[in-house]
Amino acid sequence: MKTKTKFLGLVMAAVLLVTATIFGTMAFLTDTEDVSNTFTVGAVNIELDEADLLNPNDRTTEGNAYKLLPGQSYVKDPTVTVIAGSEEAYIRMLLTINKCAELDDFFSPDGANLLDFFGGYDNTKWEYIGNTKNETDNTRTYEFRYFETVDATEVADDIVLPALFTSITVPGTITEDELPIFDGLTMDIVANAIQAQAETYNTADGAWAAFDAQ
Repeated sequence: MKTKTKFLGLVMAAVLLVTATIFGTMAFLTDTEDVSNTFTVGAVNIELDEADLLNPNDRTTEGNAYKLLPGQSYVKDPTVTVIAGSEEAYIRMLLTINKCAELDDFFSPDGANLLDFFGGYDNTKWEYIGNTKNETDNTRTYEFRYFETVDATEVADDIVLPALFTSITVPGTITEDELPIFDGLTMDIVANAIQAQAETYNTADGAWAAFDAQ
């Protein structure tokens, strides 16, 4: 693709979603984003936020809107915090982008590799599991799992995990004629937690299979 001669803006809205789910009758505890599920047997409680572009010293759970230019990088650092007192839990993030078919065509024949656009991604902390395409709503969801369980039952302070990544970069090879492909692109991020229960499942695969089956 030729080098872009005129920088035109495009907007990508990045939204931190809040979804709450409680499974079964206390078979195990789960939490998504900043919802606390509290029972006599314990609780799993996490929060998801990122740097606020309008107020650099603040964090936001509402997400940011970006006016993007090819070749430019932008601060974005989705971060999970495990609240003090939470039971030992597996943690993951699900990142969903729209306009999947358009992006696949644009980056053909191999399709878009979202990890190429991340800055500060550490695969020793957040393991990339894979992605799933949803033909119905034209989205693709990428799954990342924290490399170990997190136990906050006996800590005084919340445990802030490393950010999934710290920035996003727009490919510098995008031309003026290609910009409409990226207009209206969205990135939705959801954080999940599920209590670690050795008597029920003793692997991350088993835990997330149980989570997704409910």
